[in-house]
Amino acid sequence: MATTPASFPPGGTWFDTLKKSFVNVPIDASNNNAIPTSDFLEAAESLTTLFDLLGSMAFTPVKNDMLGNITKIRTFHLSSRTQTSTLQSLVLTELATKKHTAAEGLLWLTRGLDFTATALRHTLSNPASELSNSFRTAYTTTLKPHHSFLVKPVFSAAMSATPYKRDFYAKMSRAEDEAKVREEMERWLGALEERVGVLREFMERKEAKW
Repeated sequence: MATTPASFPPGGTWFDTLKKSFVNVPIDASNNNAIPTSDFLEAAESLTTLFDLLGSMAFTPVKNDMLGNITKIRTFHLSSRTQTSTLQSLVLTELATKKHTAAEGLLWLTRGLDFTATALRHTLSNPASELSNSFRTAYTTTLKPHHSFLVKPVFSAAMSATPYKRDFYAKMSRAEDEAKVREEMERWLGALEERVGVLREFMERKEAKW
């Protein structure tokens, strides 16, 4: 079922509907910034409902791409929970078998999350800029350099199908409380950006490549 304001609790926002928020996904600084696999995947899965609020079928490929990568990671995780309890250990464990399906899934999921975070950060930081410009700018700097000529038009169409910012904020809150949405987004987005940063740094390491 698609997420809509009617499914929010009274006076609530989209953030209240998340099964797991990135705010509640720990980073173990004492263990090389390890991120628990199951918590992260649940938070990432929750994030994909954001695309329902953008109100266009054009975002379906974007959402499905993220969900597909989550499935790849979760499938490998469930096959060996102990050895893949963190995202970092999951990647290293799989690469040791000379395979990289889940590792590649994490790479693309991280890119997709980076794209989303970059778009929303641009939106918060540029009040006069419309959502389409924020998403287009984010796509250019995050996903576009990695996409093929066949994929680029699909994602570009989605960027042009975003609603007006005022309508987006209205859909984010049952009471259409833009100030509350911006406040909650700032907290959630900061947590997302931190975890994406940890993963981007890890995926750049020699031992995480294939």
